[in-house]
Amino acid sequence: MTRSIRSFFARKMIVLCALAFGFANAQAAYPDRPIRIIVPIAPGSVTDVILRKASQPLSEELGQPIVIDNKAGGAGIIGAEACAKAVPDGYVVCAIYHATTSFNPLFYDRLPYDPDNDFAPITRLFFLTEGIAASSGTGVKSFADLTRYVKSNPDKVSFGTLGDQSVQQLMIGWMNRRLSSQIVGVAYKGGGPIATAIAANEIQLGQMGIGNFIAMKDAGKLNILTVNSQRRSPLLPDVPTMDELGLDGFDTRSWWGLAAPRGTPPGAVNRLHAAFKKVFENASFKAFLQSQYVEESLTSPAEFQTFIRQDRAKAQSLIKLYKN
Repeated sequence: MTRSIRSFFARKMIVLCALAFGFANAQAAYPDRPIRIIVPIAPGSVTDVILRKASQPLSEELGQPIVIDNKAGGAGIIGAEACAKAVPDGYVVCAIYHATTSFNPLFYDRLPYDPDNDFAPITRLFFLTEGIAASSGTGVKSFADLTRYVKSNPDKVSFGTLGDQSVQQLMIGWMNRRLSSQIVGVAYKGGGPIATAIAANEIQLGQMGIGNFIAMKDAGKLNILTVNSQRRSPLLPDVPTMDELGLDGFDTRSWWGLAAPRGTPPGAVNRLHAAFKKVFENASFKAFLQSQYVEESLTSPAEFQTFIRQDRAKAQSLIKLYKN
């Protein structure tokens, strides 16, 4: 081999090594710009509060700003559509919940997103401890009081929901059967607005994550009648569980998780999973979650995918029982 040929191949090798090094650096550099989290519920709601609290430690972990983008309304459909149509480059993360992948596909014949094929699961985040709250203006302080109240006001009781096709609307169907009542639903864009409306007695009842209600409870503007957890909350020791009251039959647990648009590079999904896992499993952050009445419950992406499939089967059973 002549010196010129050897020189040619040497130059080629240098170029190839440089390209490989540059590619590796490009891969390792993710993320190199801000990451947007689409939240399909109103500001001030429990999930919004939690993700805003997480944004600073996540930013420190990922080395880039975290931007919360609320796209509330339509039982999470507006946010889910925005997620499905986003560029799958690792810079869009989507908060999803039981409505996104479990209930909406069963309630709606057509959705502007494909719940099975438009998302790349990252992790389940937490389960909500939910409860039924009543406006203090009603004088209702217990479920027994509520039973008497709805019988005395058969057509004057309204209940906050996240839309006609939502878990809360199913809850109304369950309560109307249980209490022989005519409670009607009124749609809002999140738990925060629902809590505010109950406190003002614009609506009389609601069932959301307990964290939405605490400030209004402490101000004496609403009462929490029951929680849907397996045992009483240590933060609300005087509030009975639904099982204690004999209110079985509405077996669902509300959850929230994270996904990315389908096609997001696996390396980005894994990086995001690792970052959220580190933040949400930090002892001080777990204490914060507890103060918001949620139970941290992280999974791997594969475990989350399996959970979503199983949860839809449970939703289907619930809809058959209680859809009006």
